[in-house]
Amino acid sequence: MSTTAKLSQHTAILLERARRFDIADETLLAGLAAGDTAVLQPAVGEWYSYDEFYSYADRHGEALEEAIRSGYRMKFNTPGGVQLWLQHRYGLEAGVDYEVPEHGRVNGLKLPVAAAELLHSTLAPNWLILEEGSGSGEAGAVRTLRLVIRSLYEKDG
Repeated sequence: MSTTAKLSQHTAILLERARRFDIADETLLAGLAAGDTAVLQPAVGEWYSYDEFYSYADRHGEALEEAIRSGYRMKFNTPGGVQLWLQHRYGLEAGVDYEVPEHGRVNGLKLPVAAAELLHSTLAPNWLILEEGSGSGEAGAVRTLRLVIRSLYEKDG
């Protein structure tokens, strides 16, 4: 029985940013095997450095190869981190594609069914994902989600 790789939010954001810059998983895996971060150069930006991408994952016991190949679950998510992950994974922006009515809440997030299921399996357990409306399960169906930090939900409930 295999377990899902656990990644820090930072590692997950960097991974999704690399993918957003069209760095293929095979290239990521080759760079990981060689310990060569040069393959990640296209994704480097003002706030995004890959100098320690592979070594950080190794030092912190993150199964980066498994995460690239089979997916991952983030260990913990901050409100800002969730927004960055949504931006890099799906190209979604707060205020455009969903609303952030207050710190720790995301409303009106519309995702295709497969993307919503991926979010369910990837977001850290300190967040709840609630259905505001659901698609029929047909190809092209969209789910509307509300994300909330678990402690806020429990306080309100």
